[in-house]
Amino acid sequence: MIFSVIYFIVYFFIFVALLYLLVYNRKRYSLDLSEQPHISILIAARNEEHSILRCLAAIDALAYPKDKIEVLIGNDASTDNTLAVIEAYIQGKPNYKCITITENIGTTRGKANVLAQLAHHATTGYYFYTDADIAVPANWVQKMLSAMTEKVGVVTGITTITGNRFFYKMQALDWLYALGLVQVVSDKGLPVTTMGNNMLLRREAYDSVGGFEGINFSITEDIAIFNEILRQGWDFRNIYSRDVLALSLPAANFVQYINQRKRWMSGAMHLPWYMAIIFILHSAYYPVLIPFFAYTSVAIMGSIFVLKLIFQSIFLHICLRRLNLAIPWYFYIFFELYLVISSVMLIIYFFMPFKTVWKGRRY
Repeated sequence: MIFSVIYFIVYFFIFVALLYLLVYNRKRYSLDLSEQPHISILIAARNEEHSILRCLAAIDALAYPKDKIEVLIGNDASTDNTLAVIEAYIQGKPNYKCITITENIGTTRGKANVLAQLAHHATTGYYFYTDADIAVPANWVQKMLSAMTEKVGVVTGITTITGNRFFYKMQALDWLYALGLVQVVSDKGLPVTTMGNNMLLRREAYDSVGGFEGINFSITEDIAIFNEILRQGWDFRNIYSRDVLALSLPAANFVQYINQRKRWMSGAMHLPWYMAIIFILHSAYYPVLIPFFAYTSVAIMGSIFVLKLIFQSIFLHICLRRLNLAIPWYFYIFFELYLVISSVMLIIYFFMPFKTVWKGRRY
C-alpha cells in the first residue's frame, strides 16, 4: 500500500515535470545556413525491392543542390530484385552509387557492416543516414545541418509510421510519443539516443571512434556509435520538427512488429539511468495499479487511470501539434489500450529464449 502510494506520487511528479519542460524548454533550430556543404547519404538495403524506390524518390526531391549530394547505397546480399531496381533507378544519375557488400570488415555484421563500408566510399564531411523503407522530407538536409554547430557530432531527426490501418496509426503514435519523451530530456542537454534511420554524423566525429568497424558490434548500431562519439567529447542535438519528420513503412504484421520492438528493447538496455527511470516507471504503471485495487476502491483506481490518460494525452497532443498533425479524440484512449497490451506482450517476448530476427538474419 505505502509502496504504491509512493510510486504514484513519483510517477505523476515526473510526468508533470516532463510536461512543463515540453512546453517551456523547447529548443529550436532554423533552416538558415551560411553555406551549403557537400554531403553524403548512406543507405543499407537488404531485400527492399518493394520500398527502395520510395526512399530514393524522396531523396531525389530534396530541396538541396543535387551537385552537392552523393548517395551511397549498400546492397546487403539481397536475395530479391533489390539490386536490379536500384541500378535501373540510378542510371544516368552520376551522384548515385550502388555497392554490393559481400564481406564483413572488423567485427561488424549486418547493417553496421554495410554502413562501415559505405563510409569508405564517402567523399564529404557529413554523413546522413536513412533506411530503405524511409521517405525523408524535402528540407531534411538543411534542417539537420542547421543544428550541426562546431562541437556537435550527432544530429537526430524524428521518424514515424505512415499507413491508413488502425494498427499502423497506433504504431505512429507510439513512435511520436516515445520520441517526445526523448526530446524533452535531450532539450535539457542530457544525451539519450539517436536513430539510424534519421541521423547525421560529422565525419570527424565518426572517424574519432574508428567508424562502425572500430566499435563493439551491436544490433542497435546507431545507439552504439552515438554513445561512443559522445565519449570522445562530441555534443549532440535532437530535433522534433516537421522539417525532419521521416515516414517509415510500418511493421506489416505482428511477427515483424514484435521482432522490431525486441531489437529496440535490446538497445534500450544501453540508455542512461535517467531515461531508464522514466521508461521503468511507465512500464510498471499497471503492475502497480492492479494490485493496488486490493487496498482501495474502484473510484480511486479509476481516478488514477483517468489522471494518467489526461497527462499522457496532453503530452501527445502537444507533440502532434508541433508537427501539424491531429487525431480524433478517441484515438488517445485507444492508444492507452495499445500501450497496455503491447507492453505486456513485449516484456514477455523479450525474456523468452528466442534470437532477434532482423532482415532475415538471427542475432
